[in-house]
Amino acid sequence: MFIRSLLLPALLLAGATVASAQMKVAIINLQRAVLETAELTKAQKDLEAKFKPRQEQIEAIQKELQQIQTQLQTMQGKLTPAAEQELTVRGQRRQRELQRLTEDLQGDVDRERQDVLGRSAKRMEEVVKKVSEAGGYDVVIDVSNAVFFKPALEITKQATEEYNKAYPVK
Repeated sequence: MFIRSLLLPALLLAGATVASAQMKVAIINLQRAVLETAELTKAQKDLEAKFKPRQEQIEAIQKELQQIQTQLQTMQGKLTPAAEQELTVRGQRRQRELQRLTEDLQGDVDRERQDVLGRSAKRMEEVVKKVSEAGGYDVVIDVSNAVFFKPALEITKQATEEYNKAYPVK
């Protein structure tokens, strides 16, 4: 009985200590934080410039295919069967070429974009850890996992700014 009377206040005191120790929480929109970095903005522009000639080539083939289609429609009955066949075969060849070029371009763009995003995401995780330590946060939650939060808890802009300082664009 005596031990029980000593144990109960000790448990209550321990519970009060745990309850008074509050966690410091921050919220981040990790996707936005990464996408808004200067490095990623520059990488996007670089990708567009790098693949612009291939995109223009695809657009030229699309235009040519439209012209072939228009010719086949407007000249129907006026072309010899051999000329019509020749135009149709040319259009089919160009269509296959267009499809191949489009798939190759999309694959190359996706690969490079994933490389850049992967590297940036890893770097952002390091930055978020540093921001969390500097801010004394016990836990940082991505906005996609938060049902509600006060805007004052969000550190997205701060993380992006710290990323830009840590990894300046060259």
